[in-house]
Amino acid sequence: MKSKLHFKSDFSTIDKTKLFNAIEKEKESIGYYNLPEQNIDEILEYANNFDENIDTVVVIGIGGSSLGAKAIYEFLKPSNNLKRKLYFFESTDPININELLEKIEILKSHIFVISKSGTTVETMAVFKYLYSLDSTNSRYTFITDSGSKLDKFANKIGSKVFNLPKNVGGRFSVLSVVGLLPLALGGVDIKALLDGALKIKESFFNDGYLKESLLNKALFYAKYHTTYNINCLFAYSQTLKYFAEWYVQLWGESLGKKQRHSAFNVGVTPIGLIGPKDQHSFLQLIMEGTRDKSITFIKIDDFHKSLKIPNISLPHLEELDILNDISFSDLISMQSESVLEALLNEGDIPIDEIIIDEVNEESIGELIYYYELLTSLVGELIDVDTYNQPGVEAGKIILKQKLQELGFRFQD
Repeated sequence: MKSKLHFKSDFSTIDKTKLFNAIEKEKESIGYYNLPEQNIDEILEYANNFDENIDTVVVIGIGGSSLGAKAIYEFLKPSNNLKRKLYFFESTDPININELLEKIEILKSHIFVISKSGTTVETMAVFKYLYSLDSTNSRYTFITDSGSKLDKFANKIGSKVFNLPKNVGGRFSVLSVVGLLPLALGGVDIKALLDGALKIKESFFNDGYLKESLLNKALFYAKYHTTYNINCLFAYSQTLKYFAEWYVQLWGESLGKKQRHSAFNVGVTPIGLIGPKDQHSFLQLIMEGTRDKSITFIKIDDFHKSLKIPNISLPHLEELDILNDISFSDLISMQSESVLEALLNEGDIPIDEIIIDEVNEESIGELIYYYELLTSLVGELIDVDTYNQPGVEAGKIILKQKLQELGFRFQD
């Protein structure tokens, strides 16, 4: 993985040292930092001894309980012969629930119910519906906090339970059992995934090649977070579509806050884009719209696909013969380079590039941990609690009140 900055980053050594020391201290109490080095023997044993007749893994979860695993699965699925299909129930939309149920055969499925608190309304509503269709307790595995009400329920019915590690928030939990367990059952090499994350961790904390660019990038975002208050992630691969969704949650829920030591509301608005598709929509706004956006290009160095445009000529379209014999890998690379060059020519749009080596577990593990680190760095600098979400909780409280008014009794 490589990172290139196309903006001025003349921050002092004092600024960088102060930020690095703050993150070093935070690492002692925030659990996600240490996930790359966790012991995964129990997860691997569970996956290796799983019923071979099960061909589908179902995940019931929302937000941090599902987005990370989905991002990794959808990134790897097109290029890897994965062992099982994964489906994600993330919504209370009845159309979506019915559509997903039509794709799975419950008798050949295993269902993960994932809720850190154990009382997530959306998750439990969908679980109750699926449980009414099949209440075979061995068909369900629960992932929740130790001692939660869901933990107690799972133990009562005799289902398998995995508990989250301490001090790991939902949106930072993809490299914990929350993501690793369903991915392992799907056939993903979770050790390689963690190895990729560990490379980024060691590079940052041991003065490696990414430390300087991560610090400079975070300092820039923080210094100009009121000027460039939107960050557009422009990923040049359709496989990164759900990574972009994960990034939007991570960035939005972590950084959109009131400051810890003032009453100011701050944040950087995340937007996920996929090239070249979004060149034909959002790019116009970036090029000629308000100068309030920074842009991050994510590109894949080697697609390992030899698909080429055929050497044929079409009547009246002979000018497009320039495409003949060009590989699609080269074409998408030229498209991203052309857009990057056009934006750089504007001269006043902050741009950086992330180049991942190829589509594999190690690469996506690197990318996930890189963004988690970057989020923590920016959160520290703009003086927010990166790991809480009071705005989200406010909506949950109102929902529970509305349910109670309808005659339900929702116990906290």
